[in-house]
Amino acid sequence: MVPTPPFLPHTPSDAAALDRPWRRPGAARYALTRIRGALRPPVEVYTPDPDSMVIERDSEVLTRDGTVLRVNVHRPVGDGPFPVILSAHPYGKDNLPTPKRFGKGYTLPFQYRALRQTAPVRFSSLTSWESPDPAFWTAQGYVVVNADLRGCGHSDGIGSPFADQEGEDVHDLVEWAAVQPWSAGRVAMLGVSYLAITQWEAAATRPPHLVAIVPWEGFTDAYRDLMRPGGIRETGFIKMWSRGVKTNRLAYDISTETAEHPLRDDYWRSLVPDLAAIEVPALVCGSFSDNNLHSRGSMRGFEKISSIEKHLYTHRGGKWATFYSAEAQRAQIDFLARHLGEDSTAPQLPAVRLEVRESRDAVVDVRDESRWPPASTQWTSLFVGSEGLTSDEPDAGSISFDPAKTAVRFGITFGADTEICGPAALRLFVSVTDADDVDLFVGLEKWHGTEYVPFEGSYGFGRDRITTGWLRASLRELDPALSTPHAPVPTYERRQPLEPGEIVQVDVPLGPSATAFRHGEQLRLVIAGRWLWPRNPLTGNAPAAYESGSRGRATVHWGPDAPSRLLVPVTRG
Repeated sequence: MVPTPPFLPHTPSDAAALDRPWRRPGAARYALTRIRGALRPPVEVYTPDPDSMVIERDSEVLTRDGTVLRVNVHRPVGDGPFPVILSAHPYGKDNLPTPKRFGKGYTLPFQYRALRQTAPVRFSSLTSWESPDPAFWTAQGYVVVNADLRGCGHSDGIGSPFADQEGEDVHDLVEWAAVQPWSAGRVAMLGVSYLAITQWEAAATRPPHLVAIVPWEGFTDAYRDLMRPGGIRETGFIKMWSRGVKTNRLAYDISTETAEHPLRDDYWRSLVPDLAAIEVPALVCGSFSDNNLHSRGSMRGFEKISSIEKHLYTHRGGKWATFYSAEAQRAQIDFLARHLGEDSTAPQLPAVRLEVRESRDAVVDVRDESRWPPASTQWTSLFVGSEGLTSDEPDAGSISFDPAKTAVRFGITFGADTEICGPAALRLFVSVTDADDVDLFVGLEKWHGTEYVPFEGSYGFGRDRITTGWLRASLRELDPALSTPHAPVPTYERRQPLEPGEIVQVDVPLGPSATAFRHGEQLRLVIAGRWLWPRNPLTGNAPAAYESGSRGRATVHWGPDAPSRLLVPVTRG
């Protein structure tokens, strides 16, 4: 066991205090970088040699119900046969970078300007949004199949996001690709975000010719991970996401269902793939910088699938810069060579590639681990009280705040270098006045003296906290079969309004992270009743936004009868 890390004596900055969590240092400088990045994203698009591959556009694939899907096929020159890499998505397989009418270079899809790019990204002009680069992968000896999902791009039918129909359609795409004349009969899937979600969906149906998947940051539960995290409706990203969907059918929309199904009912449960049914080898990317979208679901997928050979690639960088980076592509190449190319000499990947950062731009360690969270994890309770976060339970007390305008904060200062790697969990005892509910938005921050230390976050946001969590207090009931002390799982199945003056226990799950603290640095807990960042696209976490439901006044209680505490995963101290 790792010994509990020593903590320095408490200071006034550690103590419980009112706070404005959406105002943090460094906004002006960051805004300038956002403007420069929007005007000129650091994306290099190259033109591949037209003689380096054979391209077949809009090949027709007949699904089991007679609907025609259309795919683009990129294959190496020669007779083959070749192993196949497949991706399927709603963004339009033909929505590619286009040559500028005047001058050199290419015009990019709008996402590359709307979402900050953290580092230079390079791919060919045949690469659609978040998909594998056909020029890169055909050079490695693979056929690359890029498919329009049902009702999207050039495919027929009416799509239904995240539904069983998608899994069945992609199953049929896999089996079609396996029997083509240029195919070796072995198919893998690769891609980011929605292109990862369709991998979970398809692999759960067990296509006979699917031999491996590489779901690179893809959620596994639409309700918990995106649409209503903590039971609170997401209202920002989903609007921008809809703009990027290339569909001919208005039915390809989930906003109506989100409004009509506020609880996690049969509709939402029907959209969750059967992760336990997935047995093929998997290389799962679990990012610590995507807690608003994919981080939790990616980790859940890695933990729940039944694959004997599975690997977790963690990072805290930018989504797209990492996916197309040389290091990540090397891991993808080695994994696919073993399972898709059947090369027994290809390097075996570690069970977990763990990346630990001390700030947005500073990686302090990359190491192999045997499991996630790391086997050395010591779950450490830090109690909430008038002196901040403490190792010992405090005397009884409380602090009240206006959940719509302010927040409360609690801190603790490390007396030795320490790592926190894994999910965290906050147990609060709260009451409300002049209301029967309160939304709790929780963040963990790192401070170096008076300096706020930023980390990479969702949607290219570069001023994020270490991790975040949400919960509507009336939806606090936990699933006893799924919950653990460090990973509480609310059911979201029924509402339990708070009575006037009633103190209730609320367990808030916080997303995964891997963060290093130096001697004298502070971990700070922030609790608010609204999203922790402004919607300003230059300084805030745009496009993230959540409905506002908090009213009245909220009180956080602590002491022997109300042991509010933060449970953190200490791996080194």
